[in-house]
Amino acid sequence: MTTIVTVIKHACICTGETIIADGYIRFAKTILAVGPMTDFQPLANEKVIWGQGKIIVPGFIDVHSHGGYGIDAMNATPNELIKMIQLMAKNEGITSYFCTTMTQSVDQISHAMQTIATAAQHTPLIQGIHLEGPFIAPKFKGAQPAAAIIAPDPTLVANWQKQANGLIKLITYAPEITGATALETFCLQQGITLSIGHSAATRAQLKNSAATHVTHLYNAQSLAVHREPGVMGHALLEPNLTVELIMDGFHNAPDMVDLAYRLKGATRIELITDSMRAKGLGDGKSELGGQAVTVSGNEARLADGTIAGSVLRFDDAFRNSMRFTSATLLDAVKMASVNQATEFGLSQKGSLAAGKDADLNILSADYQLQATYCLGQAI
Repeated sequence: MTTIVTVIKHACICTGETIIADGYIRFAKTILAVGPMTDFQPLANEKVIWGQGKIIVPGFIDVHSHGGYGIDAMNATPNELIKMIQLMAKNEGITSYFCTTMTQSVDQISHAMQTIATAAQHTPLIQGIHLEGPFIAPKFKGAQPAAAIIAPDPTLVANWQKQANGLIKLITYAPEITGATALETFCLQQGITLSIGHSAATRAQLKNSAATHVTHLYNAQSLAVHREPGVMGHALLEPNLTVELIMDGFHNAPDMVDLAYRLKGATRIELITDSMRAKGLGDGKSELGGQAVTVSGNEARLADGTIAGSVLRFDDAFRNSMRFTSATLLDAVKMASVNQATEFGLSQKGSLAAGKDADLNILSADYQLQATYCLGQAI
């Protein structure tokens, strides 16, 4: 089979490290070259795309999303998962995805691990699994069902990791609960990133934690007050902690997003959607972990009013990161792609450089998504 080489010329290219105002990018399955047009040399038989007025950025990486387009990682079939992630790539520019589970029974989580592992064998879009729970604090369960919360158990995680073919890369847990230390030791040995979330921990407790990541900053965690910084204050104060942010303007007020940006900077924030199956379906009734959810506008809530995940599109989060803060395009790309690839060892992803996977998005001048490529193939 003849390899198709594509080159995009005269585009603004944000590589993740720098911005090339008038550049080109040549790719097949991987990126063959990227640079300013002054360095461009044409090749025979390559497909040329004119990029005037376009912006090229790395494909987006979402490490916290439960589902979308009517599909949920907890109960989908492998084919449904593949369909869902293809829609996320086409509609939102996500080219690397962590299927995210939630607090459910041991058997349900086991089933999800096996399903995701099967789906991952048939799509390069699945790059990991994020276990959100079930080792969390009941006080800050959020939309996670209380009846399924259990104590940390490294043996369970070992079994789930085996069923997942090693795809578990991130686990959200409450560091203050009994048994958390043993879980931390196991995860560190296995290379699983530990994330503080759904936690009532104090700063004193968190100073002894091995966690390096914070799940959806501000949401479902102890907040900062004048005598106790809590999870929120600890996350903002510790320079080595990476924080997730849901930038839909609803989960967190734009001013609070800006506060996090000012304190953490672009290198310690990761955009996430935390999306649920209702994303992409419009207003109406939906479901999350067996719980009824109502979606109205950009808000998804349980019957008691609790926020239930989001219906946020990743490309909207990308644009909002620049709307809500003073972030530049390069800063937004770091928060959308570079940081995730760096933190989770996705060495072929997250930036545009020769030899890396040809995962990229073509945007209009006002950052609207126009096309997505994964491994050089248009989605």
